[in-house]
Amino acid sequence: MRMTHQYIERASGRVHDETLFADRLVRWMYHPLREYAPVVFNALTGPRVSSWLGTINYDLDRIGRFSGQDDFLKTCGVNLEECLDDPATLTTARKIFERKIRYWQCRPMEAEVASVVSTADARLVVGSLEQADALFLKDKFFSLDELLGAEKSTWLDRFTAADFAVLRLTPDKYHFNHVPVTGVIRDIYELSGRYHACNPGAVVAEVTPYSKNRRLVTIIDTDVDGGSHVGLVAMIEVVALMIGDIHSCYTENREGYEPVIAQEVGVRLERGQPKSLFRPGSSTDVLLFEPGRIRFCPDLLENQQRQGVSSRFSLGFGQPLVETDVQVRSTIALPQADPSASQGEL
Repeated sequence: MRMTHQYIERASGRVHDETLFADRLVRWMYHPLREYAPVVFNALTGPRVSSWLGTINYDLDRIGRFSGQDDFLKTCGVNLEECLDDPATLTTARKIFERKIRYWQCRPMEAEVASVVSTADARLVVGSLEQADALFLKDKFFSLDELLGAEKSTWLDRFTAADFAVLRLTPDKYHFNHVPVTGVIRDIYELSGRYHACNPGAVVAEVTPYSKNRRLVTIIDTDVDGGSHVGLVAMIEVVALMIGDIHSCYTENREGYEPVIAQEVGVRLERGQPKSLFRPGSSTDVLLFEPGRIRFCPDLLENQQRQGVSSRFSLGFGQPLVETDVQVRSTIALPQADPSASQGEL
């Protein structure tokens, strides 16, 4: 039986039903197929099949000829007034999902540099790896050792009791990721993995895809001159089913996407600037914060515990866990008043 998955729109507080992309396929893959045909399941979550599915779904020039471009864009909720691209050029799903927008106008950002902003237009949940915390969600979404890499002992120690945010991009979303904080890159590395779906059904099936999929990890030190001063922040960009690439595209240009600057250790990143582009499909960002350094916005916490919302996370994890739909560059957390919880120098 299909269960409705709902989320809360942050701006209005309204509850919406989500149409989960390829939901029937995901439910089939992550239940009987995973158990009874593991070879087929592994093939479907491998890079070759994932790339093939992405081509079929996103690269065929079929929008204008078959379904009608205007109808497709309306169904996806694309606001053409935000786009930098000429709408006439948006002839494939890939071109629509890789569209650029005037983020400096249509995704305004508050001036306070210490605020933590959303990395994407996404559906968000927050939690803590500290067992004493009311938001304790350890091992529900990911394994920390897997997520950061078992050999990264320094970062594992710093984020052992981390607060975290999971930002799930749906296929219709603007697919550029933006920087959540201002600081300097202390480490950046890629971890290999599968191409699991990030559909809520796959997550609650105990696959923990966020720490098993291919992903890019960026460790940002915000305790620098002009930084956000919220300690170390790990930004993990996670690929998913039909996502083939994370395209690096960081720029300091506050009103555009060029020129692109290489991301490497020692490079300063500015909050709210474009960082990367997910190739189309559904994908996820995970943010980790050192314990005691930030506090999530009250409305996000209230929404997450809201009763009467049909969430697959709530059903699967046995506690209220409702996503909030947030816009990229909107504030999701603020620094704690007392930063003394910092665990020391790098």
